[in-house]
Amino acid sequence: MSATRLLVLGIVRGYGRAHGYLVGSDLLSWGADEWANVKWGSIYHALKTLTRDGFLRDVYEVPGRTEYELTERGEAEFMKLLREAVRTPQPRADFLGAALAMLPSLPRAEAIGLLRERLAILETARDKAAAQLAAWTDPPHVAELYRLWTHDAEAGATWTRGLIERLESGAYPMAGEPGSPGRPGSWWRLKDAVPDD
Repeated sequence: MSATRLLVLGIVRGYGRAHGYLVGSDLLSWGADEWANVKWGSIYHALKTLTRDGFLRDVYEVPGRTEYELTERGEAEFMKLLREAVRTPQPRADFLGAALAMLPSLPRAEAIGLLRERLAILETARDKAAAQLAAWTDPPHVAELYRLWTHDAEAGATWTRGLIERLESGAYPMAGEPGSPGRPGSWWRLKDAVPDD
């Protein structure tokens, strides 16, 4: 799974129609160049590849500028990637970062359900690493690997429990709720702007 792919699809979806500079400006303003290793070249490459593969369509209404819209296939791919990134812990944090940036695209109950699945996976990983640590004897320094895995899984589980609690308490407007940025095309409202004709 590619964090860049999820982010690019999500931003185009959020605006309804977006050009490459708008996609890149948003991502870089979020610091995605640091936490997801997103660069201008990877953004334009993703736009080109997603268009070639039928997830985006290019639109040429503004002279000299290519804009992109999500196709029906692109919407399905976006939601698949988003659900997988929320549900499944990955070794790299960029997938989770991309999912959190797009989290309001999910209905509240679904997001909580996916996070509960994530929590179960993390708790299982923590328990497995703790059992490996308890059984480890030689060489002794390798025990630090199991301590690290136990700590990382528990930290992830603690954070996940907290997000579940925040969502259950009504934090963040989610898809289908008033003020949610999760509806396709809703991001122009967030910028207090309208797209160029």
